Amino acid sequence: MDQPRSQFQAVWDPLVRIGHWTLVIGFFTAYLSGDDLFNIHKWAGYVVAAYVLTRVVWGFVGTRHARFTDFVRGPGAVLGYLRGLASGKAKDYAGHNPAGGAMVIALLFSLLVTTSSGMALYAVEDNAGPLAGIVTEQTFAPIAGMLNESGEKPEEEHERGSGHEESAAEELLEGVHKAFVYVTLALVGLHLAGVVASSLVHKENLARAMVTGRKRRPD
Repeated sequence: MDQPRSQFQAVWDPLVRIGHWTLVIGFFTAYLSGDDLFNIHKWAGYVVAAYVLTRVVWGFVGTRHARFTDFVRGPGAVLGYLRGLASGKAKDYAGHNPAGGAMVIALLFSLLVTTSSGMALYAVEDNAGPLAGIVTEQTFAPIAGMLNESGEKPEEEHERGSGHEESAAEELLEGVHKAFVYVTLALVGLHLAGVVASSLVHKENLARAMVTGRKRRPD
């Protein structure tokens, strides 16, 4: 006699689950520590960057529902899912739904820019970090020149050490870094709203599924 089919199925592998919560802890540790606790900020950023790169690779070679081919869909599918979500009739998916898949890509991109700009800034300011010797002020000389010509670079000194005046390259990288921190925060807010909305419509705790790795089978 056949055994009854389980209502739940394994979806999220350990790398996806552990990495998800590592990103949460790492990003907010870096955000809250800031320049006041620079060593904590720096190492939290390294953790985030390491997992982002790992997750990108895992998106090509990982388990079925971790692969980009499983959840990256076009704008039409994303908008269609959002319309269904608003009407309470969105299609359920075993892995990420189309909107969730788009959010994964947006968050990975935003975190990649946030961490890489932070490491580039560290390299330019202190000639330290993974990009030291690779990224220098000369790397951004053309952009810095355009900023100077446009008059966008402010003349006042910025506090960093004693009497240090920020270069155009430093200012550019700091601006990009800070801007993408806030872009990431905005995406996190949208992500949380989407998780709550999808959980209500599909009557399933998606946050718990990211802990257990198991989701209810779609109807």
